[in-house]
Amino acid sequence: MIEEIRIENLGVIAGARVELGAGLTAITGETGAGKTMLLTGLGLLLGGRADAAVVRAGATSASAEGVFLVEPGSPAAERALEAGAELDDGALTALRTVAAAGRSRAFLGGRTVPQSVLAELAEHLVTVHGQADQVRLRSAARQRSALDAFAGPTHGRLLEDYRAAWTERQRLTVELAELVDSAQERVREAELLRLGLVEVERVDPQPGEDLELAQEAERLGHAEDLRQAAQVAHDALMGTDDAQAPPGAAALTDLARRTLEVVARHDEALGALAGRLADVGYVLDDLAADLARYADEVQADPGRLAAVQDRRAALGTLTRAHGGTVDDVLAWASTAGLRLVELEQGDDRTAELRARLEDLTGDLQALADQISSGRAEAAERLGAAVTQELAGLAMASATFSVRLTPTPELGPWGAEDVEMLLAAHAGAPVLPLGQGASGGELSRVMLAIEVALATAPSSARPPTFVFDEVDAGVGGRAAVEVGRRLAELARGGAQVLVVTHLAQVAAFADRHVVVAKTEGDVVTTTDVRVVAGPERVAELARMLSGQEDSATALQHAAELLERSAVGR
Repeated sequence: MIEEIRIENLGVIAGARVELGAGLTAITGETGAGKTMLLTGLGLLLGGRADAAVVRAGATSASAEGVFLVEPGSPAAERALEAGAELDDGALTALRTVAAAGRSRAFLGGRTVPQSVLAELAEHLVTVHGQADQVRLRSAARQRSALDAFAGPTHGRLLEDYRAAWTERQRLTVELAELVDSAQERVREAELLRLGLVEVERVDPQPGEDLELAQEAERLGHAEDLRQAAQVAHDALMGTDDAQAPPGAAALTDLARRTLEVVARHDEALGALAGRLADVGYVLDDLAADLARYADEVQADPGRLAAVQDRRAALGTLTRAHGGTVDDVLAWASTAGLRLVELEQGDDRTAELRARLEDLTGDLQALADQISSGRAEAAERLGAAVTQELAGLAMASATFSVRLTPTPELGPWGAEDVEMLLAAHAGAPVLPLGQGASGGELSRVMLAIEVALATAPSSARPPTFVFDEVDAGVGGRAAVEVGRRLAELARGGAQVLVVTHLAQVAAFADRHVVVAKTEGDVVTTTDVRVVAGPERVAELARMLSGQEDSATALQHAAELLERSAVGR
C-alpha cells in the first residue's frame, strides 16, 4: 500500500505532499491543475521512463518520493532486501530524481539502485490503468495475458514450463538446421583434415626436430673447415713437431709458472700468481684435449648430409602447410584431431537432436493441452464474471465472452489465439473488444475485467490499483455505478486511487484529495489537500456545475454524497 507521495518541481507542481490510506481515494481538480502529475511522479517511483521535459521550468531537477507499506516476506520485501534496501518497520522508501539535463537516479530504502529494480517492485506493488490501457486492451497479447492471469498461479506455472520447453525447442531447431545445412561442408572439411593428419603421421615429426636437423646440416656442410679450425687452435695451445715453429701457449704458460716458482719463496704474492698460472695450464691442457677429440670426430659424411637434407625437405612440406615450425605442425595435428572427432560425431549429434526435438514436441503438446484446458475453463469463468460486473456498471444487457481459436501449429504461448468479444447491448453483434464499444463502454469493460482479475479466488494481484480517468466518456447512472464498483473493489481489501472529473465517482471515495493551482500556475504543498465536510461538498458542486457556490449544485452534491454513503 502507498502511504505517502512527495513531489518537487515536477511539471506545474512546485511541491506537493499527499498522504494516502486504505480504501478508495479520489483525486480531483480543474483541468491542468496537476492531477496527472501526481501519477507521473508515482510512475517515476515505479520505474517508469524519466523525461527531462517534466522538470519544472527554472528548476535544476525534479524528484518524487514515496513510502510503501510492504508485508515482511512478501515478494516486494524480498526483492527490496536483495537490492540492499532497508525496511523501517515495514515501510519502504523509494526516491527518483530527474535532472533538467536528462539524467535520472533511483534510490530504494536508502540505497542507490538501477531503475529496473523499481520496475520489478512495481509488479508486486501497484497496478496502474489509464486511458492508454484501453488501447492496449485491444491487443491479442494483452488479452491473452489477462486470461492467463485470471486462470491462476497453477496455470501460470504451466505457462512457464511451456515457455522454457518452447525456447529450448527453438534453440535445438536452429542447431539442427545449421547441422543439416552445413553437412556437405563438414564432409569436405573432414576429408581435408584426414589427408593432413595422414601426412603428419607418415612423416612422424618429433618436437624440435627441425631445429636439431638445421644445426646438424650446418655442421656436416662445413666439416672440413671445422676440423681445420679445431686443429689450428689445438696447435696454438700445444705447439707442433716442427722445431722451427714457436712454442704453444701451454708450453709458454708452463715456462712462466716455473720461472715464478724459482723466486716465489722470496714473496708470497708471487707464489700465488704462480699457482694461478698452474690453474691456467690445467685449463689449457683440457682445452687442447677437447679440441683434439673434436678434430678427430668431425668428418665429412656426404651420406648423412644427404639424409639430413631429405628429412628437412619432408618436414618443410609439413611446416609450409600447417605452420612455421614442427612444433606448430604438432599443435595443428592435435587441434585437427579433436575437430575431426567432432565432425565425425556430427551425424550422431543430428540423430540426437532429432530425437530430443521429438521428445520436446511431445512435452510441448502435453503442456499445451493442459494450458488449453485451463484457458477454456478460465474463459468461461471470466466471461461470466465480466458480464456480471458490466451489469453492475449500467451495461445490464451487455455480454462479454472470450473466444479461443486453435492455431495450426504450437505457438510460443500455446495452441490457441485468445480474443475478447463484446456485445454492447441486446441485439448487438458480438465483435472483438474495441470494435463494438464506445470509449465510455470500453472504460467500463476495462474496469470490469480488472475487478474480475482482482477478485478472482486465485488472484495474486498487487494490493494497490491506480485508475487515471478510467471513467472518461462515462456519465449519468453509469458514472454512479463506476464509483460504486471502485468502492466495492476497495472494500475487498485493495487500495484504490482514481483520478476523476466525475462527481458521481468522487462521491464514493473514502478520502478526497483536491489539487488546485494558485496564481502563476504553480501548485504548492498547500494546494494539494484532503477535503471533507463542506469543503468536499463544494468540490463536488464545482465538478457538477462548475460553480462551487451554486445553491442548487451544493444541494445536489450533498445528496450525491448521502446516496453514495448509503450505497457503500
